[in-house]
Amino acid sequence: MSKSEELRRRAMAAHDGISDEEDAALHEAAVADPDNPPLPDVLPPRRGRPKSERPKQHVPLRIDADVVERFKAGGPGWQSRMNEALRKAAGL
Repeated sequence: MSKSEELRRRAMAAHDGISDEEDAALHEAAVADPDNPPLPDVLPPRRGRPKSERPKQHVPLRIDADVVERFKAGGPGWQSRMNEALRKAAGL
C-alpha cells in the first residue's frame, strides 16, 4: 500500500467516528474560512503520466561494458533502445 493510500485509509477511518452533527459543524467552519474551503465532491483527475498498461520491472542485470557503451553512444533513450533490442531478440 502506498503512503498516499495509507493516509487516505487513515483519514477515512477517522471520519467514520465523527457524528453527523460534528461533520456539519466542521463543514460550516470550512465554508466560513476563505483560506480553507471544503474539497469538491468530484476531484479533478490526477496530473502526470497515465499508468502504463505494461509497467516495467526493475531487474539488476549485468551487461558487458562494451555493449552498454554502444547503446549509450546513441545518446538519450539508450535504455529504451536496449529494451527494444532485447524484445526483438526474444521474438516479442
